[in-house]
Amino acid sequence: MLLSLVVHTYSLRYWFPATVMLGTAPAYLLLWGVWRILSTVLPASVYHKLDDQLYSIYQSMVLFFFENYTGVEIFIYGDIPKNKENVIYLSNHQCTADWIIADMLAIRQNALGHVRYVLKDGLKWLPLYGWYFSQHGGIYVKRSAKFNEKMMKNKLLTQTESGTPTYLVIFPEGTRYNPELKSVIADSQTFATKEGLAVLKHTLTPRMKASHIAFETMEGHLDAVYDITVAYEGTMDTTGERKPAPSMP
Repeated sequence: MLLSLVVHTYSLRYWFPATVMLGTAPAYLLLWGVWRILSTVLPASVYHKLDDQLYSIYQSMVLFFFENYTGVEIFIYGDIPKNKENVIYLSNHQCTADWIIADMLAIRQNALGHVRYVLKDGLKWLPLYGWYFSQHGGIYVKRSAKFNEKMMKNKLLTQTESGTPTYLVIFPEGTRYNPELKSVIADSQTFATKEGLAVLKHTLTPRMKASHIAFETMEGHLDAVYDITVAYEGTMDTTGERKPAPSMP
């Protein structure tokens, strides 16, 4: 009985933060909505400044629970710039926790409110979050021929021309690397061979269209490009075979 209670309590360490985050989302969006209406007569830069502050407060709560409540250990190798910068953040993509890694770096630069994501189009249907991420400056993209290059350029231009600080997070692989999805990996490697690119073993072949557009559009607004590699403990067995990365509940 006691053991069952301990196991159950331990499992709640992951669900309780998620409940708090989801439970506070409606109140956060209501507050943001009021500010959005009031700011319609103000310059865009004024709107973005307070929007970034509100977003930073909410995401700081997310990070507090993730870093201090779930028992996750985080090791960061490399120098984190001390100053805020307008950046493009490029990273490999393995699981649903990858987005919060970008937040971990941004908050250490006091730039958490400036984080904006390039996300696959299907995520815009997420309740509450999907719509708000777009309002905060996030960009939803489709793959291949359905990619709307003009829409992405226009959105980035609107932000850069208004002087909006930007910490643009892109996962160039376009989808998560999962060693159990053999067909996805095989298709990626076939594409690399066809295009004369290196065949990668531990990541999918990057699809760089969104990244190239971001580089071109943000050229005069950009301070740095962050090349990030994220690794999770336990994703390699004793035989050297890859295992799926842990995901958030």
